Amino acid sequence: MTSSISRAGFLRLAALSLFVVPAQTRADDNEITRDMILNDPDAPTAGNPNGDLTIVDFFDYNCPYCKKAATSLEKLVKADGNIRLVYKDWPILHETSIVGARLALAAKYQDQYLPVHHALMDIPGYGISQEQMLDAVRKTGVDHTRLDADIAAHADDILRLIKRNLNIAEAIGLQGTPGFLVGAYKVNQALSYEGFVRVVADARARAKKAK
Repeated sequence: MTSSISRAGFLRLAALSLFVVPAQTRADDNEITRDMILNDPDAPTAGNPNGDLTIVDFFDYNCPYCKKAATSLEKLVKADGNIRLVYKDWPILHETSIVGARLALAAKYQDQYLPVHHALMDIPGYGISQEQMLDAVRKTGVDHTRLDADIAAHADDILRLIKRNLNIAEAIGLQGTPGFLVGAYKVNQALSYEGFVRVVADARARAKKAK
């Protein structure tokens, strides 16, 4: 046993190819539905689970713009109190992006997705190395031995979720990170706090009018 994520665990993590479809892939994994976008049971969430507005956040741990927007978005989610936030790990920018996504999604099995997610998002810049990610995760409250085990044990489930996220992003026409669905609106750029406030207000007004 070890108190940190093992080198072997990281090598397994990096060696798994994002583009290899697991043998047990379900037929409906490639079917894009509203429920898959908003209510995928494997997708991490935050904010108010019963909020009147859902925001879906598509991001990459190597995207500086995602990190800047995330600060504003999470500030708004906390201040508003009535927003449900859905995280869609979308690792498309760098070879280590998939490493970060798998680390965070594996941490979900011990209810530690958010601490790991925030730790990885707090690493500045682009082209983050595996070692930088490892150092950031070590500083969280995650059980590192269990994380290493979950990376291996749940590799196919994590891969299926990432592939669903990739399929959704393509289906809704996102051109790159960051991307957001704010109610009925698609936003494919980093927003400031004030920008999020405006689009949230517009989304709520549109939903109210539709009723």
